[in-house]
Amino acid sequence: MITYPAIDPVMVSLGPIKVHWYGVMYLVAFGTAWWLGKRRALKTNGMIAPQQVDDVIFYGAIGVVVGGRVGSVIFYNFDSFIENPLYLFKIWQGGMSFHGGFLGVLVAMEVYRRRLGCRFFELTDFIAPLVPLGLAAGRFGNFINGELWGGPSSLPWAMKLPCEVYPPERFIDFAGPLCETARHPSMLYQMLGEGLLLFIILWIYSQKSRPYMAVSGLFLLGYGVFRSLVEFIRLPDAHLGYLLQTNWLTMGMLLSLPMIIIGFLFMIIAYRRVPTT
Repeated sequence: MITYPAIDPVMVSLGPIKVHWYGVMYLVAFGTAWWLGKRRALKTNGMIAPQQVDDVIFYGAIGVVVGGRVGSVIFYNFDSFIENPLYLFKIWQGGMSFHGGFLGVLVAMEVYRRRLGCRFFELTDFIAPLVPLGLAAGRFGNFINGELWGGPSSLPWAMKLPCEVYPPERFIDFAGPLCETARHPSMLYQMLGEGLLLFIILWIYSQKSRPYMAVSGLFLLGYGVFRSLVEFIRLPDAHLGYLLQTNWLTMGMLLSLPMIIIGFLFMIIAYRRVPTT
């Protein structure tokens, strides 16, 4: 068992201004995507020119932030939104959704695609390998924040949260007070799976010319599988619980299932076509 280090989520305080580690992880994510995009643009036969990567990341960042917030409200806090529509704009209360951010990026890429004059999946095939390391950075931000814990565990790497930092009367999730039992660090599992491992798979796979839509399909399939596996360990949000009267189906799993199905179909369709990207 490992004692959770309880890192201060505030990286730097400058008077009333506070810089949070989670926000810094977003900068790391966008910076990493930009750097990888510049490298990838040199190897994709002009599909996306290096000078266009700046615009791709700019549009993508807008999609992530806007879509992530809207998705968090719609998928996980819809009751709060119905009671007070202004809840959507209370960003200081936190709340970002990967699936919402993903949809936001798709919308942003469609807008940029029309300006660029390329096919939609040419653009998504290009950006897919740039995403996972950013996801890894975001999950590390979740770890610093001490959120998205899994269920109780007796594994050697299970983490025990100190009760003096996480008093049981304040920090409670679906399994009860956080500090009562050691927990799966599910956010680190996600960092390794949908982050580092998915990046390695996509980066190696995309080094050679692949059929149009194939890289996008592999991203959808890979993310959906890695996320769904962790959802069996990661606890659902306390106010949502498990869905459809089950003791295993979570919102994250439900939102990832279409990604698995669509990604699998994209791979089949891609390899029945001749053009490559």
